[in-house]
Amino acid sequence: MRSLDISGHTISDASEAYVIAEIGHNHGGSVAQAEALFQAAAAAGASAVKLQKRDNRALFTQTMYDEPYTSIHSYGPTYGEHREALEFGRPEYLHLQQVARDLGIDFFATAFDIPSVDFLAELGLPAIKIASADLTNTPLLSHAAKTGLPLILSTGGGSMAEVRQACDAILPLNPLLALLQCTAAYPAVPEDLNLRVITTFREEFPEVVVGFSGHDLGPELSWIAYSLGARVIEKHFTLDQQAKGSDHHFSLTQAQLTALTDGLSRTRAAMGSAEKITGTREAAAIRKMGKKLVAAHELPAGHVLTAEDLTCKSPGDGVKPYRLGELVGSRLTRALATDADIRIEDLVPPGDVTAA
Repeated sequence: MRSLDISGHTISDASEAYVIAEIGHNHGGSVAQAEALFQAAAAAGASAVKLQKRDNRALFTQTMYDEPYTSIHSYGPTYGEHREALEFGRPEYLHLQQVARDLGIDFFATAFDIPSVDFLAELGLPAIKIASADLTNTPLLSHAAKTGLPLILSTGGGSMAEVRQACDAILPLNPLLALLQCTAAYPAVPEDLNLRVITTFREEFPEVVVGFSGHDLGPELSWIAYSLGARVIEKHFTLDQQAKGSDHHFSLTQAQLTALTDGLSRTRAAMGSAEKITGTREAAAIRKMGKKLVAAHELPAGHVLTAEDLTCKSPGDGVKPYRLGELVGSRLTRALATDADIRIEDLVPPGDVTAA
């Protein structure tokens, strides 16, 4: 049975959705803003909040680090300085760990490089996320797997062969894996999402928890993902979709995240049981609108029933119409008025001579 435990949350086919509010760098380098995002995500019903961790000097070539960055979303004149302005270090992470504990919400981060894996593992965060961009980065995947922490791997932009390759790098070292269908488009439109891949992942990796990292706008398609078997749902999260930063415009607000989590709870409830049953809440409607077998006209005692002697009428609180064929040829032991219920105990079956 597929199952993954993160900080006491058991994620399985039988569980509710584990909802990750992906803050990334939507905090803008402000710890106070990060705290506000943590609080809003917890209030919206998220299971976890997530940041992104980069060791920028290890991650980027010197040329890319020094590259001018003049975007309206820039926090520095070069790309490296921009990224450094958004990066939290050990004191900030320790502080936010405590904030998350106080809120009762899980907190972890995406590691973009090996030093960041080590940083997050040393802090004792309960899981590590690996971004879609590192699906083919098997050295990073193997290093992260060796921490023994649960790994959550997005697969945007990858082929099935690359997904298999990534799983081959991780699973022999660490079975604690959640595999997320993802599309690396920001935002993604419904036609981009290919939610059927969730089923493909579930069939190919029967021991692995499967999920959905959605860059689509709104909550509805995540509800469909849950119904297909996704048990980890990740969505980018912001307090202001107009704020400075490249991720805000496709991130969910607190109200939208609340709608997402509420809808996932309703989706789980609506899925119910795989067993087809007559529910207790259906009884009144079935009685009112259902049908039963009754006498089509007056019938004397001793009469042998024909199909024309019986008809189907509401309410449906008697012998079901599907039994019509088996009752034809039975003999009545008492007289029946028009519309009287047909009762099995008033019938002698065809060929029963003991009741003659």
